[in-house]
Amino acid sequence: MPWLAEKTVVVPIDFSDDAFAALSTAREVAHESTALHVLHVLPILEPAEPGIMWHTVDDAGRRQHATEALGEELAKRGFGELTVAIRFGDPGHEIADYAEEVKAALVVVSSHGRSSWQRLLIGSVADRVVRLARCPVLLIRR
Repeated sequence: MPWLAEKTVVVPIDFSDDAFAALSTAREVAHESTALHVLHVLPILEPAEPGIMWHTVDDAGRRQHATEALGEELAKRGFGELTVAIRFGDPGHEIADYAEEVKAALVVVSSHGRSSWQRLLIGSVADRVVRLARCPVLLIRR
């Protein structure tokens, strides 16, 4: 039974199968009138990146490409029309900030199941979202 009628749910997508499984779960727990927001976070490019130096890559082009790719992938997987947002920066912080901006009732995020050593060395986006988000976070593990 859906329990999030008339609420906003944010689902970060990194194009992994785990992330799309989290989106499926979000769709199951959400009511039809719930606004599902799909968020993809791109890294900030350093000024020394070749594409930046040669003026062949810019944030507007990256945003457009990511939006188109995400729209195609959502359609291919049968998700239909959803609100899509593209942000730049640290994924954990951007997800938490976006959830606060849209007054999300829930963030549904996938965990890639890294070992404790991997999390220690490279960090975990899911861990940061759980720590930083001001709304409940549903963590979907493999």
